[in-house]
Formats: sequence, structure tokens, C-alpha cells
Amino acid sequence: MNYKVIIRPGEVSGYVVECPAIPGCVSQGATVEEAMANIEDAIKGCLEVLNERAERDKLKHKEDIIREVVV
Repeated sequence: MNYKVIIRPGEVSGYVVECPAIPGCVSQGATVEEAMANIEDAIKGCLEVLNERAERDKLKHKEDIIREVVV
């Protein structure tokens, strides 16, 4: 799956990059290329945490079912 990101100059130096589709998913780098590599890791980490939370909070009702979907 592809995600759009926003890259902007950092306040002091480098670049800040965020993924608006995943609130709070932000990274940075000294160069645009480094920032892009870092946001890729950040997106993977954010999605992993979201999946862990879903697992932890699953099955609140006995009728609940959990399935995986590949996008």
C-alpha cells in the first residue's frame, strides 16, 4: 500500500515528514532521502502498534470476529 506524506523544512535544519493518513506518524531526517527512509520505518511502526492495540482490544463481544486483510 502507498501512503502520501508531507515533507517540509525543519525549524532549525533538515526535514520533517508526516503521514496524514496515520495521525501522529511523523519523522525527520537531515536530507529528504533520509526523511523518506525514516518515515517508512515510522509508518511500519505505527501500523504495528495499531494492530497490537486491535488485538489487545479484540473480542469485546462474543460475536466479534477478527480477520486479516491484505491491501
